[in-house]
Amino acid sequence: MKRLLILAVALLALHLASPVSVARAGSVGLGLYGGESIPVLQDDVDKGTMYGVRVPVKLVPLFMLEPFYASSKLGEKTVDIAGLSYTRDGFDETSYGLNAMLSMGGPVQFYPYAGIGSTKLKRTGIESTFTSYDFGFGVGFHVIPKIELHIRGELQAVVDNGASRKFGNATLGVSYSLFSMP
Repeated sequence: MKRLLILAVALLALHLASPVSVARAGSVGLGLYGGESIPVLQDDVDKGTMYGVRVPVKLVPLFMLEPFYASSKLGEKTVDIAGLSYTRDGFDETSYGLNAMLSMGGPVQFYPYAGIGSTKLKRTGIESTFTSYDFGFGVGFHVIPKIELHIRGELQAVVDNGASRKFGNATLGVSYSLFSMP
C-alpha cells in the first residue's frame, strides 16, 4: 500500500512540474465502495461481501490511475465428495493494486479499466499471496460538483503458477474530489 501511495504522489509531482503551457485537467479524489464478490467456477467457496478504498488520480482529461485497497469475506460452502459432505470455510481476501482507466463523458462517465495487484487469500490452513489482474467497466454519475456515484462490474483473476481463481465483482461507490489542478 505504501508503494502505491508513493507512486501516486510521484505521478502527481511529475504532473505538477510539467510546463505551464500544457493544458491541465487533473484531479485527485478519495472513494469508498462496497458490493458483492462472486466466485466463478469454484466449488469450494461461496459468494460474499466486499468493500474498499480507491484514490482516483486524473492525469489528463481522458486517462486516470487509481490505487486501490479491497477486502472481501467469501462464504463457506458444503461439497459432497464420494458420498461424504465437507464444509469449507470461505476465504478472507485482501487486495491492493493500481487500475488504469479511460474516462469518457461529462456528467455521466463511462470507463473501461484494467489493473494489477497483490491479493492475499486466507482461510483455515491456507494463507498465500498471489498476483491478481482485473478488468471491468464502470459508470459514474456527478451528483453534485465534487461528489460522484460509481457502479462497476469487474472480473478479477488471482493467478498462481498458471492456475487461477476468478471472481466477478459488482460494486457501488461514492468518491469525493479532494482537489483539482487548473
